[in-house]
Amino acid sequence: MKFSGFRVVKEALTGHKGWGALWRNPEPKPDYDIVIIGGGGHGLATAFYLAKTFGKARIAVLEKGWLGSGNIGRNTTIIRSNYLLPGNEPFYEFSMKLWENLEQETNFNSMVSQRGIINLFHTDGQRDAFRRRGNAMMLAGADARLLDQSELRKMAPFLNFDNARFPIKGGLMQSRAGTARHDGVVWGYARGADMRGVDIIQNCEVTGFRIENGAVKGVETSRGYIGAGKVGVAVAGNSSRVMAKAGMRLPMESHVLQAFVSEGLKPTIPGVITFGAGHFYVSQSDKGGLVFGGDIDGYNSYAQRGNLPVVEDVLEGGMALMPMIGRGRLLRSWGGVMDMSMDGSPIIDRTDIEGLYFNGGWCYGGFKAAPASGYAFAHLLATDRPHETASAYRFDRFARGHIIDEKGVGAQPNLH
Repeated sequence: MKFSGFRVVKEALTGHKGWGALWRNPEPKPDYDIVIIGGGGHGLATAFYLAKTFGKARIAVLEKGWLGSGNIGRNTTIIRSNYLLPGNEPFYEFSMKLWENLEQETNFNSMVSQRGIINLFHTDGQRDAFRRRGNAMMLAGADARLLDQSELRKMAPFLNFDNARFPIKGGLMQSRAGTARHDGVVWGYARGADMRGVDIIQNCEVTGFRIENGAVKGVETSRGYIGAGKVGVAVAGNSSRVMAKAGMRLPMESHVLQAFVSEGLKPTIPGVITFGAGHFYVSQSDKGGLVFGGDIDGYNSYAQRGNLPVVEDVLEGGMALMPMIGRGRLLRSWGGVMDMSMDGSPIIDRTDIEGLYFNGGWCYGGFKAAPASGYAFAHLLATDRPHETASAYRFDRFARGHIIDEKGVGAQPNLH
């Protein structure tokens, strides 16, 4: 089923009776060449690119719940590539380029909206740091522009410029950044993978690995044993739990990250804005709700809910940035489980077990990285070589001392 404007008009005139399911619901086969554990954005993107770009067949994606029930449907939908370090910036810029062509590639409306992001700065030192980051972005082929206060006043007059405890002096803007609809992303990748023969198997929890002579042979699931030539794990906040079933201990922790949506308001926020004197970021959805978030909860948890102290902290950041937010009402909140690595950067690598591959440790960056993560993981599974933009995301970087510490807080996952 090919989506098009003509098809939409035709269905509207015929009672919408011709729409079919976006993907099949097959029974698992006894074995596959490649099994992907995790039916979120990263797992489905991996399956999509394996089938489309690398021509692989006999692929299955195993999801313990329903598609979109994990972090892919529990985030603030921001896409950007405004990173500093050479291990990160080329990768996220590659992801940004994939975002820009995603809807054409998957033939699905993922509502990619390149409205721009502005990172505010409040001190001279922060301005200099953002100037350095902007230069690094441009060297990697991304766009960046330093804004002064007068430019910001025209773009976002609602910010607290005059009576702020942390005066706003300017901001670093990436015009190509923006937002995308998280559900649309997972549905588009699922549909695209299914059309190319990938079996997407929901309600199929992996309960163990079958490993013989140091090589993975398949996975035990709630729907029986499934053999596999290669197994790729992309389960975000559940990474430690799943990889423990293979006898591996990962250099990461799981923390809850809360997100919030206000009641619908008139169009106000032009793009995405981040507070430089606290951890608060906000955009406005097409329905008018302010979508915002802040810090993770400081304790380890696998629960998809958070605690009230972080709610208070996030709302305080919003009030400090734009006091008008105090007039709005909070509509709902939710939590995602973040796989926080020791240096705040991800891992895409082979494991010591032959045929077992891992993709995780995305911290805050998972949604925006989904296209490049899927492509790089597919490249690794197909060729056994890391993709050029993901060559730094190795397990052994901690032993080698080549950490990618974007935020400069070292081995403290709770601070990333």
